[in-house]
Amino acid sequence: MASTKSAKKRILVIQKKTLRNKMIKSRTKTEIKKVFVALASGSKEQATATLAKAISQIDRAASKGIFHKNNAARKKARLTNLVNKM
Repeated sequence: MASTKSAKKRILVIQKKTLRNKMIKSRTKTEIKKVFVALASGSKEQATATLAKAISQIDRAASKGIFHKNNAARKKARLTNLVNKM
């Protein structure tokens, strides 16, 4: 356990940041899953609409440093390829 005041504060700050990062990462994963559900349903329009939301969410997570920019680019490219192959 931390003994200094600054160390205790860092623990609290890290906990808040961890919760924020988990929330954003979870939201991103949910949007990606929605794309796969739309692909499974066979609706190109729905897949395209959910892809746009997923890409926006991935970009938002990458801008906040939750995903590395190359990781985000890879996720977007793979999702886009799946939708385009439909």
